[in-house]
Amino acid sequence: MTDAMCDRCRSPFFVPRSSYQVVLFIAVSALAIGCRTARHDTAQLPAEHSVRSEQLQVISDVKLQLEHPLIQDLIQLRKDVAQELNLPLEGRDVVVYVFGDKAKYQQYLDKTYPGLPPRRAYFVGTPRELAVYTFWGDSIQEDLRHEFTHGLLHAQLKDVPLWLDEGLAEYFELPRSTPNNVNREYARKLGIAIANNWEPDLDRLESLQDVIQMQRADYQESWAWVHFLLHNSDDSREVLLNHLQELRENPHPAPLSTALRETLPEVNSRYLAHLATLNTIQPTSHQK
Repeated sequence: MTDAMCDRCRSPFFVPRSSYQVVLFIAVSALAIGCRTARHDTAQLPAEHSVRSEQLQVISDVKLQLEHPLIQDLIQLRKDVAQELNLPLEGRDVVVYVFGDKAKYQQYLDKTYPGLPPRRAYFVGTPRELAVYTFWGDSIQEDLRHEFTHGLLHAQLKDVPLWLDEGLAEYFELPRSTPNNVNREYARKLGIAIANNWEPDLDRLESLQDVIQMQRADYQESWAWVHFLLHNSDDSREVLLNHLQELRENPHPAPLSTALRETLPEVNSRYLAHLATLNTIQPTSHQK
């Protein structure tokens, strides 16, 4: 398994989302840009409180009981990811470190991963540990849903293509109450792009090997491909689930696009038609 590093805000070369400045950074190998050799200093890590449930272990400066809504949300997320993606409820632990404040969190990152840009949360996957680092703040739930999803994927799969890793994390980041799992901001921006003659290109997404290559629109398109695959038809869903099963045994299977074209003729047209339906879904009263 290659080392992986993900953060909740894209590289400073990318324009952040308008709703919140969070995305993901991934280094797929020790030579990838942004990857650093870790110099672990456990004395700086949170250690005061610990709670465990199955694969999830949360070690925090903040006292969190098992019944806390944040912990229960992550427990349910694990079940949702397993059920939705047909993955087993087992695998390596994902350890979540929650610092009491941003300063302590940043001090740890600066010493352990020097040179990384300041971000709200990171996922770091190595053969030794699958770890999420973040601090207590207003965005902790969405940050942890995003990063914990990465941890769950890397606990089960030999490798995860960059676009798919990003797309699935974006998909499961949304609260469970989100109607039809639609990211309304992404759906709106993709609708504008389609009106300006934009065309999807899954082959190009699959060719991206480093986060430095990904633009803001690529994250949106990756999320939309995941939504299309899971929600368009039984056939599209089966293509994705079969690909994930392959990744459990083989880190380099044939590209998903190959099976998709064989199974769904005129897949780009179907993808565009699917996106057109997303902006017709009305928000419920609890949504902003």
